[in-house]
Amino acid sequence: MAAFHKIDWSKYSPFQRKVFKAILKIPKGRVLTYGEVARRIRQKGAARAVGQALGKNQDAPIIPCHRVVGYNGVGGYSGRGGVKGKLRLLRKEGSYKISNF
Repeated sequence: MAAFHKIDWSKYSPFQRKVFKAILKIPKGRVLTYGEVARRIRQKGAARAVGQALGKNQDAPIIPCHRVVGYNGVGGYSGRGGVKGKLRLLRKEGSYKISNF
């Protein structure tokens, strides 16, 4: 979490906070699937709920929801530029292989 941007956690539900705190641990240039995030927060089977939580992220890119992808593709992205914006951010971060999707 960047020191210059304080996140107001009160605007998020307890589930969203769990998801976002897990997302903050994904290193730059790496990705997890929605299902992997669900398992990391001990909510196996909640991949869709993780995606819905990410769609409500008001602190992107500080909370880097672009680092979460679908198991069979990039998935959605409600941030600037939509899926193309997500791909642009992932390419900019480096080591993620966009050609897999």
